[in-house]
Amino acid sequence: MVKYQDVEGCFTANNPQDLPSLVPGILEIAGDCKVWLLEGPMGAGKTTIIQAICKNFGVIDMVNSPTYALVNEYRNPQNSVFYHFDFYRLKNVDEARDIGCQEYFYSGDLCFIEWGSKISALIPEQHLKINIQVQPDDSRKIIVEKHG
Repeated sequence: MVKYQDVEGCFTANNPQDLPSLVPGILEIAGDCKVWLLEGPMGAGKTTIIQAICKNFGVIDMVNSPTYALVNEYRNPQNSVFYHFDFYRLKNVDEARDIGCQEYFYSGDLCFIEWGSKISALIPEQHLKINIQVQPDDSRKIIVEKHG
């Protein structure tokens, strides 16, 4: 079960399996924002939310975290492109620059970035931040903020 909080952009999911049901609320807040940062500890549900969002857009590719590749590209039947970054193993911001991440971020395609705080200097001013906080009872508090 997902519960919306009194504060706009705050959600609670009773467990990680409920995270996909947040997608409509996240999309409503996101609007036309193309760069989405997902922050939270390992196992919080960042990839789960990205999988659900991609499914919502009709992506038929296997959506999984690009922990070693740094970036995965997905497409839907309409040939829209979605980029999925995972900067967990990034040693420094230059590694992100080396793969041309800023070209992706300004491409006009949706970019989902796990561990984006590691490259905060490269993130466009306009972005969506999804912060997933694991609670003691294993529920998730999700705070969604649009910037820029």
